[in-house]
Amino acid sequence: MPVATAFCAPVQTGIVENKQLVYLVSDQRIPFWDIMWRGIKSRAEELGYKSSVYSSDNDAKQEIQFAVKAIKERVAGIVVSPTNSSACVTILKLAKSAGIPVVIADIGTDGGEYVSYISSDNREGAYKIGKVLAEKMHALNWQDGRVGIIAIPQKRANGQARTAGFMLAMKEAGIKGAGIWQQETFSYQETYDFSKRLIEENSDLRAIWLQGSDRYQGAIDAITDAGKNKEILLITFDAEPVFLELIPDGILLGAGMQQPFLMGEKAVDAMHAHLTGQIVIKEQKLPVLAVSAMNIKQKLPLIHRNVLGMDSQ
Repeated sequence: MPVATAFCAPVQTGIVENKQLVYLVSDQRIPFWDIMWRGIKSRAEELGYKSSVYSSDNDAKQEIQFAVKAIKERVAGIVVSPTNSSACVTILKLAKSAGIPVVIADIGTDGGEYVSYISSDNREGAYKIGKVLAEKMHALNWQDGRVGIIAIPQKRANGQARTAGFMLAMKEAGIKGAGIWQQETFSYQETYDFSKRLIEENSDLRAIWLQGSDRYQGAIDAITDAGKNKEILLITFDAEPVFLELIPDGILLGAGMQQPFLMGEKAVDAMHAHLTGQIVIKEQKLPVLAVSAMNIKQKLPLIHRNVLGMDSQ
């Protein structure tokens, strides 16, 4: 992600009169984004702000329409998790023209001015979960097998970082790739079909890595239908509540768990600091938890709160 400039609109100091924030999110139907929204809403309430969420259902055109709507409402600030990094540039341009500050929460931008960028350390997190997979494959003497990837869109800065970190771990372990398929619909059927194709086209496939988590069942079913439960490992990025059972049970090897609830809180903290004339950290990268059966019990408190947002329900 190119370095963008700081947001330069005049800011209030002390008390904020306009207490309305809007969260523009690519697709709230995906649990990760819904959990982030809960973090945003929770922190906003603590600080005395009202907050609303506009989900574009992964439609960049609708996302722009929501951005215009928020601007017309003259909100105090916008938090955005854009559909992709290039679309974010347009949102930032519109907001700048209206003098409305923006905090980016994940995904990233290809340019433009913003107050702060809150993200996960996607590259390092993917590298760590890749190391977990590599160690398991070596332990099983499967290091000559291949690993397939079902990726989030690679137009996104976070998608590029995840792929780069994971592939570095595979390269260091001497494990070859079996191809990469990019999600478009984020549906069960798409995930099932991609998994099935990876299995059919690679007789030596030993693992599938999902760069998301919500359609994990599609991959599990494809592996099961192929009769490969004991031959192909499944690993993900992000987490679902059921993973607290699937990982200890060995159905999932592990997951690189971002902390979306915490990210949402940090995004509001950054916006509040800006609106009250305080120093704002320009970029914050939060750690990704590399969770497997070996450490899941130890990390449960963090997973419950920061990863799954259970304390907010």
